[in-house]
Amino acid sequence: MALRREPHVLVVGGSDSSGGAGIACDIETISSLGVRTCLAVTAVTVQTHEAVRDIRHLQPGLVADQMRAALQANQVAAIKIGMLATAEIVVAVADVLRENPHVPAVLDPVLASTSGRALLEAGAIAVMKRNLMPLCRLVTPNLIELALLVGAELAVDEDGAVWQGQGLLAAEAQALLIKGGHASGSRSTDILLRFDQAPVRFDMPRLATSMRGTGCMLASAIAAHLAKASPLEDSVRKGKRFVFEKLQNTRPAVKGPACLS
Repeated sequence: MALRREPHVLVVGGSDSSGGAGIACDIETISSLGVRTCLAVTAVTVQTHEAVRDIRHLQPGLVADQMRAALQANQVAAIKIGMLATAEIVVAVADVLRENPHVPAVLDPVLASTSGRALLEAGAIAVMKRNLMPLCRLVTPNLIELALLVGAELAVDEDGAVWQGQGLLAAEAQALLIKGGHASGSRSTDILLRFDQAPVRFDMPRLATSMRGTGCMLASAIAAHLAKASPLEDSVRKGKRFVFEKLQNTRPAVKGPACLS
């Protein structure tokens, strides 16, 4: 029973048959930071590095049962949430979070693949905002996801992104990390927004390379550091540094579907 006493991150998300993103990416990231993982699979996908070909959703009750079993079996110190697929799965995951308010959750709001395949069904965004986001310690949208969440056009500059994020923060979220990877310019800036606090910017040089799974990687790294009892701001800073160094040391990869986990 020694493993039970070690901090774990419970990863909730979809599988990726290509191995480039999804739960496989989460396990690799979290393990590399010295934290163990346990799993709750929400969907099984058939995909290459270029496109999602098929998606099979799991039953919401099965997703919730996986989460409860993982929480019972291990010392879960953080939860990382990615692809949820359906409104019913969103509600099921929220129910389990409500039962475990002491465990911080990081939500990477996976809405669609880069190739355009919807990864969250129509109507489920509103359910995610109402039922799930208020229960999460941090939500990590990129600029495209942020615009979809607030129902607005894509922000054209940092001020616009902060304005959209503050609106979402006031209504639905505890804290937001707006990712700047889809912006332009020589610097890649992520912005942490919290109630009654000034925005905190995490700035790195923009690298001339890309790889799949960076959204998964960042949210997973943040969750791993939260599991190690780092404060939120420190966890974000360490997570962004981890992704930057990973990109620095990785040869350019093909662009493909958005992260699923």
